[in-house]
Amino acid sequence: MTPILTASALLLTITLGYVALCAASPFGHCRKCNGLGFALKTDRKGKPKRGKTCRRCKGHGIRIRVGRHLFNIAARVHRDGTR
Repeated sequence: MTPILTASALLLTITLGYVALCAASPFGHCRKCNGLGFALKTDRKGKPKRGKTCRRCKGHGIRIRVGRHLFNIAARVHRDGTR
């Protein structure tokens, strides 16, 4: 196989894998709070305790994946255009 064909096949495999991931699990963990919904703080003894609510995910601990967000936008545009 030529390098271009191999690279194209690899890119196609990665893209289809990400599409399958977005379809199966449209939400991922929040990158700021690691899916907890709040920041972890430590007290003076070093024990972890709950901090403020995460502003990025508003305390839910999940975020919508970029691919799913793009799919939702495309579906909305298509739906509004065919009415």
